[in-house]
Amino acid sequence: MKSELIENRIIVWNIEDSKKLFSEGYYGKPIGMPKPKIEEIDVPLILDLIEGYYLLEKKKITITKLKQKIKTEEMIEICKNEVHDFEKKYIVYKDFREKGYIINPGIKFGFDFAVYEKGPGIDHAPFLIQVYNRNEPITSTGIVLAGRLATTVRKQFILAIPKGKDKVDFLALDWWKA
Repeated sequence: MKSELIENRIIVWNIEDSKKLFSEGYYGKPIGMPKPKIEEIDVPLILDLIEGYYLLEKKKITITKLKQKIKTEEMIEICKNEVHDFEKKYIVYKDFREKGYIINPGIKFGFDFAVYEKGPGIDHAPFLIQVYNRNEPITSTGIVLAGRLATTVRKQFILAIPKGKDKVDFLALDWWKA
């Protein structure tokens, strides 16, 4: 499937390819469709850089920029320049995808990722993920703020801490009334 890198987004222009990618794992967002149903998709699909790189690595898409094909090595450099802590976030993204979860940007919740068990529009994301560096200090105030926000939107707050090139440690926090 062909796609095009435009600034910091990847567009799948072909509508049939858009439907197929979306139906195979809820990749991307159909442009202008807030709650898309697969059969209703009739617009191009927009991918963020992390999921675009994942699909490129899995050989599900090709990416061009100004009609020139982008290689995996080039794409990783673009991602590193555009996405803060790309390598760590990508390890977490890939870990969840490989386990069969649907993982989307969690920016609307103030987190790195929102994770679904079945998919957006089918179920609500039960988990909100924040990626931390192993040596990064985590304040108690930061934990409480994240936990309160996650609880308010009825989701579990999970800290993801990449370990090496393909391992991730997780710490899930639950809040309850005493």
